[in-house]
Amino acid sequence: MTAYLNRWDQALLDVLEERDADRKAALAQEALASADGFALEDAPRLFPPERPGRPDRPALIPPADVPRRRLGSPEGRGALLHALAHIELNAIDLAADMALRFAGEVPDAMRSAFVRDWMQVMGEEGLHFSLLHRRMAELGVHYGDHPAHGGLWDAARQTSGDLVGRLAVAPMILEARGLDVTPGMIGKLKQAGDEPSADVLQVIYNDEIGHVRIGTYWFRALNEARGADPAQTFHKCVMRYYPQGPKRPFNEEARTKAELPRDWYEGVAPQ
Repeated sequence: MTAYLNRWDQALLDVLEERDADRKAALAQEALASADGFALEDAPRLFPPERPGRPDRPALIPPADVPRRRLGSPEGRGALLHALAHIELNAIDLAADMALRFAGEVPDAMRSAFVRDWMQVMGEEGLHFSLLHRRMAELGVHYGDHPAHGGLWDAARQTSGDLVGRLAVAPMILEARGLDVTPGMIGKLKQAGDEPSADVLQVIYNDEIGHVRIGTYWFRALNEARGADPAQTFHKCVMRYYPQGPKRPFNEEARTKAELPRDWYEGVAPQ
């Protein structure tokens, strides 16, 4: 990483442009490990690609067409982990894109903390992909073996010109959804006797609470810096970019740990 000469933007661009999934995850973790050597207060001089680098597989299909798999068989559990690995790969790019695309809009005094936080998210998502891919291999599955969907990056494209919109949708709606559903998946994996997979999901779940907390913090801080009401802005962003609203039921305990105000998401959730 010394070749970057304190250029955090180049490190993140390399993550975004990398097509090999394992290498992308490794670069994300390496960039985080080198964060102290970067001049994070500098505004970015590079711009993220319209679409991040991706391997040739998996094939992308509409979300409704992704088959459901039962967790009672190794094949079904491998398919579940594959779906989660695809989410984590997209999450690496979402975090890198967050920092590279929007750091120039953040007040100078906040920029270093903003970039560091999203590099932390990026690096941890890289670790999650690596853990999942390793466990998948033990079950005889490799990334690309199953079809997947591109819904996460669609959300990124829709909010490419709106920092607070991206924060509202990516961490505070989509990633918060993971807090709601992951405990159930962990329980089913344990019931199936797959403790190693359950342990991986537990690591991911614990980290994702922190990721939602980071997203909520920056949503609130940036709205307040702009003189905007965070609660009202959240409602407007959800109505614009995610009008279907967040799904119930909510894991209120995890959302509270993530400092996501209950009245914000309850106010936009369908009954």
